[in-house]
Parts: sequence; C-alpha cells; structure tokens
Amino acid sequence: METKAAVLREYNRPLTIETLELEDPKANEVLVRVLACGVCHSDLHFMKGVLPFPTPSVLGHEIGGIVEKVGPGVNRVQVGDHVICCYMVSCGKCSQCMNGNPNLCETAMPYYLMGTLLDGTSRLQDKKGDSINHLLMASGFSQYTVTPEDSVVVIPKDVPLDKASIIGCCVPTGYGAVVQVAKMTPRSSVGVWGCGGVGLSTITAASMMAAYPIIAVDLEGSKEKIAVEHGATHFIDSSKEDPVPKIQELTGGKGADYAFECVGDPGAQVQAFWAVRQAGTLILEGVAPMDSTTAFPTTFLTLHDKKVVGSLYGSQNNHLVIPKLVGLYMDGALKLDKMITRKIKLEEINEAFEAMEKRQILGRWVIAME
Repeated sequence: METKAAVLREYNRPLTIETLELEDPKANEVLVRVLACGVCHSDLHFMKGVLPFPTPSVLGHEIGGIVEKVGPGVNRVQVGDHVICCYMVSCGKCSQCMNGNPNLCETAMPYYLMGTLLDGTSRLQDKKGDSINHLLMASGFSQYTVTPEDSVVVIPKDVPLDKASIIGCCVPTGYGAVVQVAKMTPRSSVGVWGCGGVGLSTITAASMMAAYPIIAVDLEGSKEKIAVEHGATHFIDSSKEDPVPKIQELTGGKGADYAFECVGDPGAQVQAFWAVRQAGTLILEGVAPMDSTTAFPTTFLTLHDKKVVGSLYGSQNNHLVIPKLVGLYMDGALKLDKMITRKIKLEEINEAFEAMEKRQILGRWVIAME
C-alpha cells in the first residue's frame, strides 16, 4: 500500500515529503494508521546526525493511531483498536526483561538504531524500490506504519489520539524518572533543567508527588508560564541568572534533593550536579550527542556522596505505565491539553524543526494526519 511520509535523505537537510510503498505486517507485527505523532527533540538529533542513524529513513516515534491490519501470530491487539505506539519494545523473556528492565530488552535493543524491524528488514520502499529505514521501529512521520505487536498499547477509544501520542515518549520518560527512578517522597526539593515535553512531564510528576520547591530552569524566559502551569513553584531563566546559587537559596542553602536534566546538554548537566545537595541525586533524562562528554567533579561526587543516574524511557514497563498515564490524563491530572501548544500538518514538519533549533517551541507540537 502507499503511504505519504517525511523522509530524511541526508543529515542536516530538510525532510522530503514522499509517497512510499509499505508492505503488509509480517508475523507478530501490526499495521497502524497514524492519526497523530509528536515532534520530539530526539528526532532533531537524528536529523543532525548527532545520534547516528542510517539514511534514508522515516523518523517520528510518538504515535497515536488505529490498528488497520495484523500479521500472523498477533493476539494482543485487533483491527480497530486505538493504540499508542512506543519505541521501546520488550520481549518479556530476555534477562533484562526478566530482571525488571524491559526498557533495555536484549531482543529489541540491537535493532533500534539499525533501521529495521525485529527480523532485520524494512517494510518501507521508495518509488525506485530502494529500502527506507524505520526509526526505532516506529516511523511515525507517515500516514501508516508497521511496528512490532509488543510496541503497541491499546487505549480506550474515547481518548483523543493527539493527546495520546505524546504518552508514547515524553510523558512516561518524565513521569518514570520521578516515580520509578527517584522514587520521590513528599516535600522533596526538585530542580528541572529544560522545559520541553520531557521537562514538563517531570515537573508534573514531581507536583503529583507533592514535591516542594519545584524549580524549573530554562534558557528561554518565555517558558515560565507553561512551566508554572504544569506545577513549577519557581522558574529561573538561566540565560540571565546562574541557577546554582538561586537553587541553593531556595532550598535553605542545602541544594535540591533531586535534579533532573532533560535536555542532554553537558553544561546543564554540570549545573545540575552543583545544584544537588550532599547525598542528593542527579537524574539524566536528556539524550546527549554521541560524541559529548560531561566534566563532573568526581572528587565531590565521592566526598558529597552524590549519585548520578541515567534514565531511559523512565526505566519502566510501557505496558504497565501507559494505561496508568492515560487514566491520569482522562482524570485531569496530566495537563496534556496545555502541553500540546500547536498541531501541524505533515508538510509543515521542517518548520517545526526550524523552530525547535531556535528554541521557539513551547510544550509539544504534534503532527495531525489528514
């Protein structure tokens, strides 16, 4: 079948809107009609080549859609189901899955950056018959996509799919970092670097856990309002003020119990390290460029008994957490209506990335498929 998609042909070039051929799903795969797909900063990393990925490829990994067809052996979903597609696939059988780390599934992990599905092949071809790669086995910048059954989570049909789409990545990443990784307790003091989709989700989760103060840090002062709307009690424009002494002041000279770096910027990571109190924890959620390093002062890592922890996808099981997050949205606890600030057409995708590079996006932009 044909599908219109945004294709990355080479790094640092605009995506091209093309009509591709999409094969039917094979064993344990599903065909999903994409109704909405969030535009994530990680997609920009892939476009720029700072996270290496084979081209040509279809990016996009925050998907809300409807199952159109299922392959042999599929038994968890059926045609007509409304689903969220996750880029984290878990087999449930490997040692990582069995040890409670499904986000590190050994069966799926080798394929994430290969550009294929789990059988090592692609379902996408261009009009010349050349293979097109799948980003993270998702490829949401397309009207239709084929993805492993284990990547889709069925949701109630009354959940708006544009809101549901971002529960596929940024929302569980921020929520899991707070609830699963930090295991935060009430009245914990919190600093959050970066107020994009992941940062706002982190702030929201910290607010749910009754943290105080919740201090949002961003280079763009324009993000103060949306940060406060999601639960921040204080905001620091780090383009005008060093956040470290301010956070020390707001926490009675101790520093934050937890700092969350949601951008993947080495400078922000160092700031967050110094803003954490003794015996505090810095949690890294943002994905840094592959060739970057961070100069943590390891003397104080030891002497201050600080912890630096990585968190991939909130370090949780998407099949367990996503239904919970959908329920929190429907109950009004997750303010996804405020987080999604603009809906765009697929043809406007390059405009979104231009705005992202200029740090002009508030919250999350979502592609609404026609």
